[in-house]
Amino acid sequence: MEINGVNALSTLGQAAQSQDTIAGDFDAFLRLLTTQLQNQNPLDPLDTNQFTEQLVQFSSVEQSIQANKNLEQLVALSLSTAFNNAVSYIGQTVGAAGSVTQLTDGEAVWNYDLAEDSPEATITVRNSAGQPVFSQTTQLDGGKQVYTWDGIQDDGSTAPDGEYSIDIVANDADGIRLAVSTEIEGQVSAVDLTGIEPLLTVNGTEIGLSAVRYIKA
Repeated sequence: MEINGVNALSTLGQAAQSQDTIAGDFDAFLRLLTTQLQNQNPLDPLDTNQFTEQLVQFSSVEQSIQANKNLEQLVALSLSTAFNNAVSYIGQTVGAAGSVTQLTDGEAVWNYDLAEDSPEATITVRNSAGQPVFSQTTQLDGGKQVYTWDGIQDDGSTAPDGEYSIDIVANDADGIRLAVSTEIEGQVSAVDLTGIEPLLTVNGTEIGLSAVRYIKA
């Protein structure tokens, strides 16, 4: 079940209503039990084992609802803390795992981390539809590096501003594939709190809060 900042409060309300209902039913059951015991036939007494079983069942349900209510409260508090933390990111420069960034005024920038130097690496840039618009085979240095694309496509035309992704395939001197990860960096301009995880808008692209790897002062 997905719980966000809005339906968490709704779920808590439902738990409270269930708690009130079971409490009312339990009181009614006790009154009925007391009345039956007071008016039972001494020669044919009521089966107390059955009443005991029902008492245990009522108690078990009541405890389950209370435990669920407490859990819902913990979830709501946790979400509230996460949302408050997410809002504090606005205006901060962050780096986050991801391959999608914005091309703006002829420049798109990605960070990448390559396990070691690669004498042969293929870089492919794709548009928002996933179509390759630029590719390059080049030599890359290992470690944390920055790759900048000037927006010039393979056909020589200038790509329009918008969202683009990068894919880097790198091999070592023996032709063995190297591990490579990509990051985007930029200032957080907005936070979306409608989902189960806050989404930060970085350079016009939404990323999950869990993808953030560092914050720059």
